[in-house]
Parts: sequence; C-alpha cells; structure tokens
Amino acid sequence: MGVKKLELAPYHYFTKAEWSGFRADEPMTLDADDVKRLRALTDPISFTEAEEIYLPLSRLISLYVEATQELHRASTKFLGADGRKVPYIIGVAGSVAVGKSTTSRILKALLSRWPSSPKVDLVTTDGFLYSNQRLDALQLADRKGFPESYDRGALIRFLSDIKSGKPDVKVPVYSHLVYDVIDGEFITIDRPDILIVEGLNILQPGELPKSGKPILFASDFLDFSIFIDADENDLTTWFMERFRRLRETAFADPKSFFHRFTKMSAAEAEAFGMWAWKEINLPNLRDNIQPTRSRADLVLTKGPSHAIERVALRKV
Repeated sequence: MGVKKLELAPYHYFTKAEWSGFRADEPMTLDADDVKRLRALTDPISFTEAEEIYLPLSRLISLYVEATQELHRASTKFLGADGRKVPYIIGVAGSVAVGKSTTSRILKALLSRWPSSPKVDLVTTDGFLYSNQRLDALQLADRKGFPESYDRGALIRFLSDIKSGKPDVKVPVYSHLVYDVIDGEFITIDRPDILIVEGLNILQPGELPKSGKPILFASDFLDFSIFIDADENDLTTWFMERFRRLRETAFADPKSFFHRFTKMSAAEAEAFGMWAWKEINLPNLRDNIQPTRSRADLVLTKGPSHAIERVALRKV
C-alpha cells in the first residue's frame, strides 16, 4: 500500500452566491450613485456586485480589526506599554488594469461608514516610485512598476511610521497626468484607524540575507491583504480598453505625458499600447505580481466581464 500524499489546501473557496450570504444582516451604506462615482474608468462594477462582494468583505474585516485590537491590548498589557492606537493596514495587490483602484475606493467608503465611523485613509505605492529622472539615470525607464523602480526604503519607513502611531506622515504625490512624482508635493496621513495601501507589488517579499539578520518588507506591515486576479487574456483586453479610453480623454490634455499619442494614427497608438503591455506590464505580472497571489489573505478572481466570479479566503 502506497503512502497517501498529504494535501494541504490553504484557502476556502466560495462562489459569488456563497460569499454574498456572509453579508448576514449588514446594511448596505452605499447607493448606486456612490458606486458609479467610485469606480474606475473602465471597471464596470455594479451596485449589486458591491453589495454581494464588498459588503461581506467589509463585515469580515470589521471582525478581523476587532480581533487584532484585542490582541494588541493583550500584548500591551503584558509588556506594560502604553495603549496607543495601532492602525490596521490593508494591502490591495494585482496587475495593471485589474481594478485595484475601484476595489480600494469601494472598500474605503464601506469601512468609513461603519457605526463607529473609523478614520480610513487610502494611499497608492505610486508615490514611492523613483522620479523619471532617477529612473533614467538607473536605466529603469522601461521597468517602471517593477520592484526595483520603487524607493522601497521610503515605503517601509512610511509604513513603519504609520504602524507606530506617528502623526502627520507625508506621502509623495504621483501624477498620472505627467507620469511622474511631483517634486516637493505631499499628502499627509494622520493616525488613521485603517489604512488601505494599493500597489502592484505590495505583497512581494525581498531576498532574505543569508546572515539571518532581521529585515523588513512592506508586506510585513499588512494586517490583511487582498489580491485581485484575472486571466492574462482578460487583462490584456482591459489594458487596451483603458489605453483607448485614456487616449480619448486624459491624454487629450496638452500637459499629459502621453499627449503625443493623440497625434498618432489609431494603428500607431494601438501598436504602442500593445508594446507597453507585452514588454513592460506582462513581464512584471508574470515575474513579480502573480507569484505573490498565494501570499494574500483574500483572492478575488474576475471573469471576462470584470465581474468577480470566485472568492478565496485563507484559512486562519
């Protein structure tokens, strides 16, 4: 008799219908206009999906936050430390064009409308990208969005300051209009109850030193993490749809870094968009982003219509 292979399944899997049942009696605090306002340019999230997917998620996170606060109170009592508030940090990861921004904004709106009215802030890791000038000097202009294109030390210092309860922590501002970090411009995050951090590589661990010396990664500061997943073919379609829409809207602004694409023929612009996807975004997805999916606490899998079809929750 052969030895039975041990199979360990790290996730519970749910259909949309099964997941929506976990809403329980939680009231929906957003309306259709809120959802329409919060969704991204080419992410057709519906009010029904917000209610069936994100409302139960909001309820789950409320339970996790409560449990984490209890754990923190126990540890501070044991250590005899002060009981200052420790922000709960949520990471949202996934490919370009998968809908991270919409998920983050919907979640922020739902969480901030809890009965306790918590202070919820949202930042993206875009502000921690090196400037275009710095990327050019490092010969990384065509690897923007790859892990090495970020000032990872600055990101970790920011997360550490937030987690330690430091007030008025500054975050550099990134402009998608000029496609660069704005020199000398910042937003200030002041002791939130919950912080949502959206980023391509927020779940990625770095290489551990062979010496065993303690080292911190951005993912070490996350209390809960979400990965938005989709098939590569669907992501390609969504990226190109977004590129076309931006060419008709934001790129038309003369100040836009991509304004020159409005002067190209449709065929030339299409060819450039596909080049950007195949040569930059797709390799980054395959080499850096997709491998972090298994590190997430929750995986939301989308189908071709952008609708979430399956939910995977890591077993506690």
